This record gives sequence, C-alpha cells and structure tokens, in this order.
Amino acid sequence: MAHDSEYMEFLPRILIIDDEKRVREGCRKVLTEQGYDVLMAENGEIGIGMIEKEHFDVVLLDLMMPGYSGFEVLNHVKAIHPETVIIVITGYATIEHSIEAMKKGALDFIPKPFSPDQLRVIVAKAIEFTRALQDIATEKTRLRTLINHLTDGVMTTDAQKRVVLANPTFQRIMGYKGKSAIDRPLAELTGNEQLNALIEKTLNSEESKFVEHVEELVILDEAEKKEKIYSAKCLPFRDRLQRIIGSITLLRDITALKQMDQMKSDFVSMVSHEIRSPINSVLAQINVICDGLAGEISDKQKNMLDRSSQKLLALSNMTTELLDLAKIESGLIIMEKESIAMSSLLNEQADFHKAAADEKQIDIHLDLLQPLPNVNANLQNMEEVFSNLITNAIKYSPSGSHITISASIENEYLRVSVKDTGFGIPEEDQPRIFERFYRVKNEKTRMITGTGLGLPIVKNIVESHEGMIQMESTPGSGTAFHVYLPVL
Repeated sequence: MAHDSEYMEFLPRILIIDDEKRVREGCRKVLTEQGYDVLMAENGEIGIGMIEKEHFDVVLLDLMMPGYSGFEVLNHVKAIHPETVIIVITGYATIEHSIEAMKKGALDFIPKPFSPDQLRVIVAKAIEFTRALQDIATEKTRLRTLINHLTDGVMTTDAQKRVVLANPTFQRIMGYKGKSAIDRPLAELTGNEQLNALIEKTLNSEESKFVEHVEELVILDEAEKKEKIYSAKCLPFRDRLQRIIGSITLLRDITALKQMDQMKSDFVSMVSHEIRSPINSVLAQINVICDGLAGEISDKQKNMLDRSSQKLLALSNMTTELLDLAKIESGLIIMEKESIAMSSLLNEQADFHKAAADEKQIDIHLDLLQPLPNVNANLQNMEEVFSNLITNAIKYSPSGSHITISASIENEYLRVSVKDTGFGIPEEDQPRIFERFYRVKNEKTRMITGTGLGLPIVKNIVESHEGMIQMESTPGSGTAFHVYLPVL
C-alpha cells in the first residue's frame, strides 16, 4: 500500500509493545506488508526506553503485561509525546478497561484475538488521524507565523476580555513589555481607554447583528517619542450558534497616510474653492440674464446660456466627486459597517428611481432570490453604489428599454446585477470603463452629461468592502454590472 508523501516525509513508524511474541511477530508481519516501519518491544520497560529515544506515530500497546502495565506506559507516552496515537490491545476485552484507556488518551482498542484485516483497518484509521493532527499543527504554525509577521497589530480576546492572541506588532504599539500576554486581562496589555471601550462595545453587540466598529486612535510611540494615528477595526467573534465568544481587533498605522491625505485634501479644497467661487459667480450672473433682469434676450441667446449653465454645473459636480473619490481611494474614511438587508435596500432603490425611469418609459424589474442573506457594509456606501448603477442604466438606455435588478448567491458572495437593454458599450471602450474621467462618446451618448467619476467611485467602494465588480456589455443589446459582496 502506497502512502502519500504529501502527508508524511517518512514512512509511518509503529511500535508494538506486547509480552506475547506470537502477537508481536504477527502484527509486525501484517503491518510491514502494508509499508509501515515497525519496531517491537517485549515489555513496558523496553517500550518506554525506545519511546524516550525516538518518536513513533502509532503505538500498539498491550494493557496487561508483567512489570510496567499498559496504563503506566500509556501515561508515560502521553507525557513525552502527546501527539502519538495509541491503540490498546487487550486479551480481556472488557469495556471498563477500554473506556479507562481511552479516558487516559488512547484513540481506540482492539481485543484479542483479532484478524489481520481488523488490524489493518484500525491502524489505517490511526494513521489517518495522525495525518489530520499533522495538518492541523502545520496550519496552526503557518497561521501563527503569518500573524506574527504582519505589520498590522492583531489581537483577539475571549468574552471575559482575556487576551487569546496578540502579535508582536500589537504589543509594540501598546508598549507592552511584560511576560506573555496570552490569558492576561485586556487591561494589562493596553491602557488605551478608547480602544478598551471599542472592544467592550463589540463584545456587547446584539447577537442578531453583525457589526464592525471602526475608530481612529492617537497613541504615543514611546520609542519615537511622538504620537501616531491608527485605524482600529474591531469585530465580534461568534460560535456556530452566533453567540459572541470574543473579539478581533486590527490596528493599522495610518500616520503617514493621514498626513498625505491632509495635504491632498487641503490642495483639493483649495482648488475646489478656487473653481467653485468663479463658477457660482458666473452662474449667478447667467441666471440674472436668463431672468431678463439685465435686459431682454432672444430665445437663441437663452438656449446658449442654459447650455453654458449645464456645463458649469457639471464642472462643479466634478470637483465634488473628485474630492469624494480621493477620500475613498485613500482608505481613510471611517466607515461604520452593519448587517444590511439587501432585499430592502434594492427595493428602496428601485422605488426611488422609478419616476426617472417612467419619464423615459423604461421598465424597472426586480428579480431577487428570497430571502437574500445580509451583508456587512456601510449603508450610505451601498446606497451610492446601486443608485449610481441604476442611474447609469436609465441614462444610457433609450425609451422602451428594460432594467432588471437581480440577486443570487455565488459561492460565499451575494451577486447583485443591474442589467439594461440600452446602448451597450463598444468593445474597444470596455477595458477603460472604470478609469477616472473616461466616458464613452459616440452618436448615441454624446448628449448625455456626466463626469466620468461615477463608476470609479463605485469600484472603490465595492473593493473597500472586500468585494468586486464586473461588467458585461454587447453594443446595441445592453450592459450588465455585477457586484459581488461577501455574505455574513
């Protein structure tokens, strides 16, 4: 029988401890034929000596032996090699002996006399169990290594606010220099009242709601003797019954980003102010002229002024959207997330845009899987995403078109699609549709106003929620945008 090297670097090693030579030799022959590395010991004392010198994956152990009993050997093995799997061999086959041995750590038992097939089956089960333990140990090691090397601070607590895990980055941020933080009260690890209140708030969250609390913390860096700004994200950890059994906290140093963002915000605000002021001034003067307060104007002149007003308003809207996009891309907007009922949100969006659709004789149809799972998101952001997509579908569809808003489950994501039967997007324009300021311009769309920032904003919002957006389009047949959001 071949053994997968993915699980074992070496052949599984088995030790048979039994005072009956016939049993030892019989087991060795059967198991050696299976490809295992098998050694034998004729009593408990010799077996313990072998176990102290080297590791065995499985030990077949006779309970009733002269000298060291099987129970004494079992206790010794579990003390020095707790991961070793023990199968008890007993000629008495009493349920009391078997239960007692399994209470002390044995995986299973096999009563004498037993057949080769029975032996093969029970040892194969033990090897499979050993491999499972190795996989778990490997994954735990990988996870611990990953968390310990993260540049972000990570900490978890139980429901009683005792520390379960705190990586070195988190301890450095908190200035903790004591003994292992594991199993210590939270107050010993961090004296930051704002952070402790955030964790307290998370642990006391409603069990029926999945919330994510986010705040900015200012913490003194003792090594650099200066204050730093951290984004603190805290969410509850739940069991299978959705009971809160702890909290998970992430700390990210955003000091440099905040400084850069402040510089960018100051610049954009300055530019926006310098643009908006003359725009508002010009718009006010145009309105005066259009109202006839500066003298009579012809219909042609009024039409020209109206078109100028629309262009100026579009420019003003662009400065606002550009500022919004800059904030979203920086990742520094503090978004309170909550469990959102997407079915209600999509129904509300469809109702809100119905008037604009009716004006163009466009039908909006909802096709929602019931019930839809909730998503953990910022409500205002989600409203902006689907409002933008539905508005675009209306703008880029001719009269008599249809818009379908559908939702379904794909793997661990909720997929919400907004599909129209409008103009569609030419193939050469599709790769650039999420670029800033990019707009499709052809005979059908040249009269449609817009800033070219709506879809980039949508994409950034979706990705900030650990989701993704995809687009499908056929010129002349319509366009579909698919938003994927992770479900709770």
